[in-house]
Amino acid sequence: MSHLSHKSLPSQFFPSDASKIMDALGKKKLLSILKQMLLIRHFEIRAESAYQMGKVGGFFHAYIGQEAIQAAAVSAIGLQNWWTTSYRCHALALLLGATPDELMAELYGKSTGNAKGRGGSMHFFTERLLGGFGIVGGQVPIATGAAFSIKYQDIKTEVSVCFLGDGAVAQGAFHESLNLASLFDLPCIYVIENNEWGMGTSVSRAISVPRLAEDKASGYNMKGYTLDGMDFFNCYAGFEAIKREVLKTSRPVLVEAKTMRFKGHSISDPGLYRTKEHLKKCMERDPNLILKDHLIQAQFLTEEQYLEMEKQAKAEIVKSMEFAEKQPWPDLVTLEEDVFAP
Repeated sequence: MSHLSHKSLPSQFFPSDASKIMDALGKKKLLSILKQMLLIRHFEIRAESAYQMGKVGGFFHAYIGQEAIQAAAVSAIGLQNWWTTSYRCHALALLLGATPDELMAELYGKSTGNAKGRGGSMHFFTERLLGGFGIVGGQVPIATGAAFSIKYQDIKTEVSVCFLGDGAVAQGAFHESLNLASLFDLPCIYVIENNEWGMGTSVSRAISVPRLAEDKASGYNMKGYTLDGMDFFNCYAGFEAIKREVLKTSRPVLVEAKTMRFKGHSISDPGLYRTKEHLKKCMERDPNLILKDHLIQAQFLTEEQYLEMEKQAKAEIVKSMEFAEKQPWPDLVTLEEDVFAP
């Protein structure tokens, strides 16, 4: 089957200066961000092991390799905005204030979980996270509605941020949502986390243009930007500038963060569609290690301190597993509560 080559029009990453961002954020804030990224990584690793032990059921989609994108977005844009994402929602929930205990309990299906054990891996929520969505592209109309709400209430300080995978770009909901967002001048930031694979299909065989934001955005009369999704500083610079732009113009923006997941699409995916050599090459740009190296170079961190941070993150997640293990199962009496149907 023939398909378009995606090598003819290379993307230009958003301009960024790591040293300036480091000066602006400072040592304490950057170490806190690295701690969050390590907590995300160890949550995914340990939760996956719990799944393999039969403690977790249903679907499970890890965010390993993509931590820099959402960590940068939340840091640059701020908690007090509306957030939506796909079924790969563990990281964003942690970044927006959910505790490892409540999230692990949710994975275990326990009554003290984030959604009372009813949602599982794909449906985490917080006060400002409108949910992870199991339907591909299902979050895009919701995020658009949140942006409409912001505009309707004439709130000038907030935006709606929507994360989606490259596979969702082919969905009709993506087209309809961006078309309406442009027509209505809605303050929405759509972020395509392009990890190169929609399940096991290469993005070059699924999407007709090579630059998912820059090429698609013009069709909706909006700006499009490309970020290096493996580099926290490039993502931070992009999201900080994009938020300012959206607040100033009340116009939607389309963003592509080029990244790579280090695991299969889900826990049941062995990833046989990509070579071990290609994956090994991708893992050389581990976002956590890139940030660590910058902090060591700036003398904000030592290798020994980094290893201690990893140890503490692992211990916190192991503790959350112990917490989840001890929590009660939902009572069958509550089975039909909070369920709405016509």
